[in-house]
Amino acid sequence: MSLLSFGNSGWGDELFFATLMTLAVSLTAMIIGFIFALIFTPLKLSKNKFLNIIANSYTTVIRGVPELLVIYLFFFGGSGAVMFVASIFGYNEYIEINAFITGSFAIGIISGAYSTEVFRGAIQSIDKGQFEASQVLGLKKPIHFLKVILPQMLRLAIPNLSNVWQITLKDTSLISVTGLVEIMRQSYIAAGSTRDPLFFYSFAALLYLLLTFLSMKLINKLEIKYNRGF
Repeated sequence: MSLLSFGNSGWGDELFFATLMTLAVSLTAMIIGFIFALIFTPLKLSKNKFLNIIANSYTTVIRGVPELLVIYLFFFGGSGAVMFVASIFGYNEYIEINAFITGSFAIGIISGAYSTEVFRGAIQSIDKGQFEASQVLGLKKPIHFLKVILPQMLRLAIPNLSNVWQITLKDTSLISVTGLVEIMRQSYIAAGSTRDPLFFYSFAALLYLLLTFLSMKLINKLEIKYNRGF
């Protein structure tokens, strides 16, 4: 266990901070995903065919392309896009986008595609009488959404959002290719330094399992809270 001790003699502190980085990327990506889902879910439910095509293209393409490829596109293509825009204004130096921002945004877009489908299914599962009752009461659209639709949507969506969270948490391992030091990257560095890959990769697996277990405990409590009275 000396390999996991804190200080110069072990890798415990490095793996601890790498775990915090994994959580930071996961939470940031989920927030970005929720924002994308809130934007694209109404488009998927819209009666406008053009808006449907936009939303369906987003969810189909992102879910159909490997996650690692999405990360590569944003990491390498993002810098190129920013440099192209900067060159228009006369700046021709190399610009490197922060790995945390790139990774969180790429995984957030992936999370958003899955969350969009979850929200769509949840809204379509709400009894149509709820929508009709809101119209009869004359509720304005923002109040109708916040007071009637959103609480019921969350109640129905939480079980499937737990799966999205697990996908997001595991996808953070892919951003190790950008150089961001999270659990997978730090395990790789430690394994290469000590020449003990089995130990560190096994420990990385335990860390992911622990994060998943604790997350499920929290999500189960949320599910019980939102299902109170049903």
